[in-house]
Amino acid sequence: MKKQASAWTELTFQNVSEHGMSTEDVLSRMIRFISQDPRTAYHFVIGTDSQVFRGYTKFVTGLVLHRPGKGAWACYRVVVVPREMMSLKEKLSYETTLSQELASQFEGDLLSRMEEPLLPYLYQGASLELFIDIDAGTEPVVNKTSLYVQEMVDRVEATGIFLARVKPESFAASSYANRFTKRPVRKVM
Repeated sequence: MKKQASAWTELTFQNVSEHGMSTEDVLSRMIRFISQDPRTAYHFVIGTDSQVFRGYTKFVTGLVLHRPGKGAWACYRVVVVPREMMSLKEKLSYETTLSQELASQFEGDLLSRMEEPLLPYLYQGASLELFIDIDAGTEPVVNKTSLYVQEMVDRVEATGIFLARVKPESFAASSYANRFTKRPVRKVM
């Protein structure tokens, strides 16, 4: 009997230098990045941004492992919804859902594997902070999504694992993922 793969193992990721990375590929690259400097602080950030095109909406979720002031390793995945999502609340809610789904995959064993290289250096400054970036701002004049910010923050923080960040701190969504939403996809199902 063939073992059925979980949705997580079927995910593929890419970045500017690699395509078709599996979950294990992503995890091994993040662990390698942490192992290069295990005595420092890390921010593991997940954020999603979207772009509406004719006939579909493209969502890009970025995973960023950031050593503040010392570089980062990042990748992203693309999800295409075969309709134009015009409601700001619906798009922001779906962006938050995609980020939370990815974050939930790291709870438990995968997160423990990322923390392992840091454990011997906890008293020397090593740490791993977890964030979900919400691509929304709190200033109503500047950002129309401000009406929904608190609802999305509450959803993220209800899990108790990841902290929520919004603009201008939400770079994984508003800067990293945003860069990859602008190009149309070739084939929409």
